Amino acid sequence: MTRAGNQQAYSGVRTRKRQRAVALILALCATGALTACSSDSGADAEKSSAPPSKPTADKPTKSADPQAGEKKAVLEVYERMWEEQAKAYAKGSIKGTDLKKYSTKNALGRVMGDMLGMKQAGTVTKGAPSHATEVRSMDLGKETPEARLSDCMDISEWKTIKRDSGEVQPLPSEQPTRFETTIEAQKWGKKWMITEFKPSADPCKPSS
Repeated sequence: MTRAGNQQAYSGVRTRKRQRAVALILALCATGALTACSSDSGADAEKSSAPPSKPTADKPTKSADPQAGEKKAVLEVYERMWEEQAKAYAKGSIKGTDLKKYSTKNALGRVMGDMLGMKQAGTVTKGAPSHATEVRSMDLGKETPEARLSDCMDISEWKTIKRDSGEVQPLPSEQPTRFETTIEAQKWGKKWMITEFKPSADPCKPSS
């Protein structure tokens, strides 16, 4: 074989070896066996070896009203008190009710006075008043925490009737069917108690 032929044969062998090497590298890259298959492989390797970042925990949001929980609690006690009070007026007695769980002796005094007057008049009530109550003020820093509530009471569906006949008794002409009531409450231990409520003859003020 001539020298030129030898050079041509050697060149062909070298070309085939180079092609096989390139094919092998491409195959390894395709299977992920090599990490240096691109100019960005070093950065990718560094990223893959870095520990995963921890998710950022949401910061707790402060309540818009720090007294919201206590306000809800005292409003619920007032609502429960009126549920029991409506039962008492319906039968003319506080016996069999849970009024003492929600009202102090002072608050019960008004109810007991009403019971006596109704007994003498031979009347009871039917239905129940509705309420639009809100907490006007609250002082939780006192030794005995206090709250003041305002209730726009609606008695249009709360009827006074004769016990024997069921005849509805008309309201006094000067009595509004919706009027303001002021309520005082105290927190005794872990429980709110209604200490006093004062109905007025003043009609409810328009809500702002």
